[in-house]
Amino acid sequence: MRVRPQVCEALLFALALQTGVCYGIKWLALSKTPAALALNQTQHCKQLEGLVSAQVQLCRSNLELMHTIVHAAREVMKACRRAFADMRWNCSSIELAPNYLLDLERGTRESAFVYALSAAAISHAIARACTSGDLPGCSCGPVPGEPPGPGNRWGGCADNLSYGLLMGAKFSDAPMKVKKTGSQANKLMRLHNSEVGRQALRASLEMKCKCHGVSGSCSIRTCWKGLQELRDVASDLKTRYLSATKVVHRPMGIRKHLVPKDLDIRPVKDSELVYLQSSPDFCMKNEKVGSHGTQDRQCNKTSHGSDSCDLMCCGRGYNPYTDRVVERCHCKYHWCCYVTCRRCERTVERYVCK
Repeated sequence: MRVRPQVCEALLFALALQTGVCYGIKWLALSKTPAALALNQTQHCKQLEGLVSAQVQLCRSNLELMHTIVHAAREVMKACRRAFADMRWNCSSIELAPNYLLDLERGTRESAFVYALSAAAISHAIARACTSGDLPGCSCGPVPGEPPGPGNRWGGCADNLSYGLLMGAKFSDAPMKVKKTGSQANKLMRLHNSEVGRQALRASLEMKCKCHGVSGSCSIRTCWKGLQELRDVASDLKTRYLSATKVVHRPMGIRKHLVPKDLDIRPVKDSELVYLQSSPDFCMKNEKVGSHGTQDRQCNKTSHGSDSCDLMCCGRGYNPYTDRVVERCHCKYHWCCYVTCRRCERTVERYVCK
């Protein structure tokens, strides 16, 4: 008896949800952790959603890290939505954690981005928490070995990137190292993209300085190494998402490796995001493939980019509507030292996809 394609698709979808192939980023469900949960006792680790057993063990042995990791999960949600606000796929499905749809369950370009951003975010949060003194197990980053340049001196408190990368990788990569969970190709892809995220974080480390001197002359500057904001790292990763490489799992020598599907004469570059399966166009709502569609999404009539009404609405057209905006206006500075403003209303025209 021949099974209809629609039935096969439904069965595969159900199987994907049951087997939890997207185990690697289920920890993003920590973003929903209630504020009332103190996270100051090891038994609290079992109450956290989305963790595999190895992560529960890491929680128990590094309990002081958990508030920072919960914060990282929330930052991933915000950074992902912000980075893709102007795209058909706007990262809204990440908020379904830990029960994702197929846009993140399968080895898609979108899942590649989320794995990279998640790995970067957790290391970013830990490195910053060391600097702010929120973690007893670490402090400021080391003083760089190279001279800071004329008129500069090393000082301040550097972000502890090395500790952030170490502990972040232990936590975020733990699910991909569980045996008998997911295919080898998916594991390799997710580990690779997680490392790309950490590489992007390393690249964001820059010299930051504060001026000293008479009347702000800046004759001397105290400098340290600090990370850029996570939104900047997300922007870098979005650029890599747009140029991501489709790969296949093929033998190279005595082992199988991920190699570019159309250019398998070269190995995968350490700096590029990779994916195994093509994504849908995300134009129409279809939960079987993880698409929320773009109906009722706001678009920009004057734009020629991804947020334009032509691209966002997939040629279906759009509807205009008017919106009243209240904003501060006619602001005056009063000596000394406050500002007064009036409240003004204006009407703006907006557009949403049909």
